[in-house]
Amino acid sequence: MKRILVNKVFLKNMLVIAIPIALQNLIITSLNMLDTLMISELGKSSIAAVGLANQLFFFYSLILFGINSGASIFISQYWGKKDKENIKSILGLAVILTTLTGLIFTIIALFFPELVMRFFIKEDIVIKLGCDYLRIVSISYIITGVSFSYSIASRSVGYAKMPMVVSFISFITNAVFNYLLIFGKLGFPKLGVKGAAYGTLIARIVEILFILYFVYKDIEPLAGNIKELTSWPKGFIKRYFKTAYPVVINEALWALGQVMYSAAYARIGEEATAAVQIAATIQNVFFVLVRGLANACTVMVGNKIGEGNEDESYEYAIQFLTMSTISGLVLGLLLFLTPDLTLKLFRSLDFDVYNLSRNLIMVMGLFYFIRTFNATLIVGVLRGGGDTSFSMYLEMGAVWLVGVPLAFLGALLFKLPVYLVFVLVSLEEIVKAAIGLPRVLSKKWIKNVT
Repeated sequence: MKRILVNKVFLKNMLVIAIPIALQNLIITSLNMLDTLMISELGKSSIAAVGLANQLFFFYSLILFGINSGASIFISQYWGKKDKENIKSILGLAVILTTLTGLIFTIIALFFPELVMRFFIKEDIVIKLGCDYLRIVSISYIITGVSFSYSIASRSVGYAKMPMVVSFISFITNAVFNYLLIFGKLGFPKLGVKGAAYGTLIARIVEILFILYFVYKDIEPLAGNIKELTSWPKGFIKRYFKTAYPVVINEALWALGQVMYSAAYARIGEEATAAVQIAATIQNVFFVLVRGLANACTVMVGNKIGEGNEDESYEYAIQFLTMSTISGLVLGLLLFLTPDLTLKLFRSLDFDVYNLSRNLIMVMGLFYFIRTFNATLIVGVLRGGGDTSFSMYLEMGAVWLVGVPLAFLGALLFKLPVYLVFVLVSLEEIVKAAIGLPRVLSKKWIKNVT
């Protein structure tokens, strides 16, 4: 820890990148919490419906994250070399891939929402509310994908403040229109769950307009024209996919694993589904600092490798892992000790949902530090270092060979309450840490992909 505090260059660079990302994540998670708070006023069926409907977007968003994390590995290393031409080419490729992916998910949500909802739950009222939400919010998927590409790219070239500012604007927009349209205020129609979907759609439109404005006004390395964004030299796309495909597959299968967890929780009942949605929303607020550290690690480790400073990239990795573990211990303890305080925000919860949420939050607190370590290990160190294949096998093995089987055994065979099923699921984090740490110490993860 002393070495971290002494290294002023590391601290300065880390804070410049991590603080805006953490603040952006705080804004996004605060918006999710505000959504959940407003929807909780409509009852547990509405909470369950929106939570399950958003599992499709969650799956989509993690694929987006995979595509753009793969791109950010290149962009970070190209930025270390000040190669602006290739930065624009990689960005253009990421935008096209996210748009095509967004089109597929839009078609699914727009035309087959009932199929999506019935995968999770059998209660008709929850299915109907979820379908109403999906049909509207699906229109925002492609817009969100493009925003995602520009936001992650801007962080990779050192412009982390822009996505933070735009996220704040989006937060205010979403909050205002949610309030107006969910509850029918100031002459607007009272639309309930549909109002939440319209609020999200309006906010996404505002978000993409501001992102494009700021990029083409201030961020020259990303402000490419059509020709620059689609100018891919021979072998360029192949090289991107060779590095990025493990990240995309990793995120897609990891996200699908999380969807399967939600399906297992939903089999326990409507109360369990609502409790998971509430507890996860609270946990995500606590997770914003770690996301900032993990993303800063990706950029800084990638920059050092691009510069040819492999020894320093290893030092950075160890420093980030130490910081994320310490912050995880502190935040996990806080999460464990304050469930009643955080749940006071949700005034309309019935007794069963409240108790399940309380127990879930406490269990999440116990496993929190190891989750923060793994987040920085996989997203920050292994991906930032270009070791995408190993991180894919590590995460896929833990989720699909440990987490998913235990989730369904706990829910369907042993009939455990949802918080004990979560304990079983969390064993995957222990497996990841036990296998991942030796890889970091071996330095085999340091790969110059450019």
